[in-house]
Amino acid sequence: MPGVLPDLYFRIRENGAAVFRVDKENRQRRIEMEQIAVVNVKNGEIKPQSERKLSDADMTAIRDWLRSRQELLARRDIDDIHRSIDHLNLTAQWAQSKASAEQLDAVTDALLLAMHDLRSVLVRKKSERLAQAEARPARNNG
Repeated sequence: MPGVLPDLYFRIRENGAAVFRVDKENRQRRIEMEQIAVVNVKNGEIKPQSERKLSDADMTAIRDWLRSRQELLARRDIDDIHRSIDHLNLTAQWAQSKASAEQLDAVTDALLLAMHDLRSVLVRKKSERLAQAEARPARNNG
């Protein structure tokens, strides 16, 4: 295999990754991988596999990967929201210019409920942020 292989390989899973040590130096000249840990991206938990002790270098590499992965997923979340805004705009255009009565009947109730739910959450969260912003200056002056 051309190129330099990393010491650790992270197999992405739904809530994190399985961490493997990459063995490039065996007699058969084959790449072998041994699972050494499991990482949970949501809560930051790192669980060594079996009775294994992870070295400081392993922990540093895993924490670096974890931080990088969390940042990537956060960027993807925001990108997904921006795509949702685009989809809402495209849906409005479709409903106005292309949709048949049957198509509108098939989606109107579900769209209205989803938009009502989203609006309620956004209004409540904005109200909470405004209340917190108003409370901050009062605490600083008192």
